[in-house]
Amino acid sequence: MQETGLRRLHADGITLIAADKPDSFDDTPTAVLVRQILGAVAQFDRAMTVAKLRGARERKRRTTGRKVEGRKSLSESRPEAVAMARELVQRRPRLSLREISAELAEQGPTTPKGRPYSASAIASMLAS
Repeated sequence: MQETGLRRLHADGITLIAADKPDSFDDTPTAVLVRQILGAVAQFDRAMTVAKLRGARERKRRTTGRKVEGRKSLSESRPEAVAMARELVQRRPRLSLREISAELAEQGPTTPKGRPYSASAIASMLAS
């Protein structure tokens, strides 16, 4: 891949010059070999890092039984707000999502920025 990119740049009239080793982009067989080996080592290192991280996430998921990646859901990050929203729906089932949001804001639970929850956030609270 590195050689293909280098050839493409040369075809477009762009010459690369490395600051630490100006002759590293020569077309000598030795320079090509070194670039290919370095590219293969970098690709291997990246694949090993991905595999290690995947294994660590899977081990953590098995031990905790919870998700390890991605944003936390509202039921994980704000369980009190979710509980209050569900309680409001049970007590007053005819409330709209916006009314539930306004009621929650009056009782205390708001977003981390201090604003009332949006209707879509309330809907996801009730769905989870």
